[in-house]
Amino acid sequence: METRRGEALTNSSSTKLPSVSVVINNYNYGRFLGEAVDSALGQTYPYLEVVVVDDGSTDDSREVIASYGDQVIPVLKDNGGQGSAFNAGFSASSGEVVIFLDSDDYLFPRAVERVVTVWEPGVAKVQYRLQKVDALGNPTGDFDPPLNMPLSSGEVWRLLLQRGAYVRPPTSGYAFSRVVLELVFPMPEAEWRHGADGYLVNSVPFYGRVSSIEKALGAYRVHGSNSFAYEGVPNGEWFVKLLQRYSKHQKVIADQANRLGYSVPTDLLLEGYGGLASRLSSLRLDPQKHPIPSDRRLGLVYRGLIATWWHSEFDRGKRLIHSALFIWVGLLPVPLARRALAWLYAPHSRPKALELIRGMIRDL
Repeated sequence: METRRGEALTNSSSTKLPSVSVVINNYNYGRFLGEAVDSALGQTYPYLEVVVVDDGSTDDSREVIASYGDQVIPVLKDNGGQGSAFNAGFSASSGEVVIFLDSDDYLFPRAVERVVTVWEPGVAKVQYRLQKVDALGNPTGDFDPPLNMPLSSGEVWRLLLQRGAYVRPPTSGYAFSRVVLELVFPMPEAEWRHGADGYLVNSVPFYGRVSSIEKALGAYRVHGSNSFAYEGVPNGEWFVKLLQRYSKHQKVIADQANRLGYSVPTDLLLEGYGGLASRLSSLRLDPQKHPIPSDRRLGLVYRGLIATWWHSEFDRGKRLIHSALFIWVGLLPVPLARRALAWLYAPHSRPKALELIRGMIRDL
C-alpha cells in the first residue's frame, strides 16, 4: 500500500523520548575522524548510539575506529562511495532519529538534545545551521547557510515543486525520521557515490514536515578537499559537473513527486537561480563543452535576473549582488568573468574586496 505524505510519521507518534543514531561516514579522513566521533560520543542526550562507517579507507581511519572499542558500532566495508556508506550505516543503526555526520565535521555537545526538543509527530527532518571552521577547527566567521538566510520550514515539498530548492545546510546539519528513511532507502549507490545528501534532502520532505533550528548546532569544516570544493577559479568542467548534479537532484524530486501523484515542471532545477548561474558560467568558460546547445548568454542573464528577484530566498542586498554577478559574468570579457566566479564559488581563496576591485580595474 502506498504511503501518503506524513502518514507513517503520524502513525508512529510516541510520548517517550526517541532513540538517536549518529551515523558517521568516512573515507580517508583519519585526521578528522576522531573529532567527529568524540563529538558524537560527547552528546548530552543519553539515548544515543554511534555508528562509524569506513568506506574502504587507505589511511589510518580503521585504527582510529578500533581505538574506540565498543563505544561505537563499526561498519568496515570496501569502497563503494558515499551512497553505499549511507546505506550500510542506516542498516546497522537502530535509532528512531538518524543523523548522518560527515567525518570531517563535528557536532556541538547539545546538538542532539536540542533536536529532540523540537521533534514531534509528522516531522520528517529537523535541520540546523552549521558554523564554518577551517582545517584546524578555528571558526571562519561564516555559517552555512549564511545567517541572513532563514532556513526553510514546514511543507518544504511545495518549495521543491515550485523552485527545485529550499534553504538548507550541508549533510551534517540534518536529523531524519527513521520511519521516513525506510520509505526512501536504500538509495541508488552507483548514482550517489558523491553528494549523497542530495538524495535525502530532495526525497524526505515529501513524507513529512521540516522543522528548522536557526542556531548552529555543529561545525562544517572547510579544508579545500570538500565535495565540490575548488582551489582557485572554477573552470568549465567544474560547472558541467555541477549541472549534472542538478539533473540528479531533479530526478529525485520527479521520482518522489510522481510516486505521490504530483507533476514536476521540466528542467525545474536548471531554471532556478543556481542552475541558471551554473549554465551561464559553463557557457562563458568553455562554450565548446557546454552541455546545453540552445543556451545563449543574453537569455541566461535575463532569466537569471528574473530568478534572482522572483524565485530566490535572498534578501535585497544579496539580490543586488547576485544580479550584478549575472551581468558581470554574462557581459564582460572572460578574464573578468573568472574573477567574479572566483569571488562567488571559491570563498576560501576570495581576495579582499579592495584588491578584487583594483584587479578588475587593472584588467579593463
